[in-house]
Amino acid sequence: MTTDVHVRDLRYFATVAEELHFTRAAERLYVSQPALSKQIRALERQLGVELFRREPRGVTLTDAGAALLPHARRVLADWSEGAAAVDALRAARHGTLVVGMSTSPGRGGLLPAIRSRFTAAHPEAVLRLRQVSWDDPTAGLADGSTDVAFVWLPLPDAGRYAWTVVAEEPRLIALPDTHPLAARTELDFTDLADEPFLALPPDAGVLRDFWLALDERLALDGGAGRPPRIGAEIAGTEETYEALVAGLGICFVAEGNAPLITLGGVTTRPVRGLGPSRYALAWRREDAGRPLVRAYAQACRRVVA
Repeated sequence: MTTDVHVRDLRYFATVAEELHFTRAAERLYVSQPALSKQIRALERQLGVELFRREPRGVTLTDAGAALLPHARRVLADWSEGAAAVDALRAARHGTLVVGMSTSPGRGGLLPAIRSRFTAAHPEAVLRLRQVSWDDPTAGLADGSTDVAFVWLPLPDAGRYAWTVVAEEPRLIALPDTHPLAARTELDFTDLADEPFLALPPDAGVLRDFWLALDERLALDGGAGRPPRIGAEIAGTEETYEALVAGLGICFVAEGNAPLITLGGVTTRPVRGLGPSRYALAWRREDAGRPLVRAYAQACRRVVA
């Protein structure tokens, strides 16, 4: 038995088997009845059996036709699913990927380097950047407004997300040039614990706690802990700079972000007894299989490596 049967031939056969009438089947398939009859005859010759009994009032399946029908339907269903998967991939490759961030990644041209690698592999895809306020630590991932995002760890509801770490950097302390502690070249965390701090908005949750160094504070005073004093809340780079210059408080900042706020009147100092910060590209776990998400994450990992 020959095996090079076309999907079209199986579709013609299955339609005639369902209608048990060549004219009605031809109308469903948008072909002429003679052309359909010719294709069915050709299929029967290929298989070496009759699939239908032709009768004046219509047709009926032969035993061979009845045996073939469930297999033909399965092949057609599998082919339909495969074609749909290819269509989805094509749509994804020609789609838009929204990249979220709360501040520019900077760090030696990280963003342009990732874009270059990504667009080289997917020139038909569109990348769109979305700036997100600091009150959303997921940079748009939580509400679905971004597909991937540059974020600071830890993330709230961390189980929803996967990520690749872009940079691990010391947390420096940013303070006005006129602050008494600015005269020292390095500080201990205990030197800072009672100072008023600038804090992220409450909606930032665990990320607000991280930048207030709550874990380190809990270990102070023999485990009794020392809660932070909040001088002001900040939701952007400009607000942070203005609050620092105004003397409303001090704040921790990742080493890679220090140039964004040391514009004049503000300085940074290293801090002993403080864990590092981690900057990452993150995405929703449910989207890990999306081609553009996977490709952007891969481009990011290669650039970082």
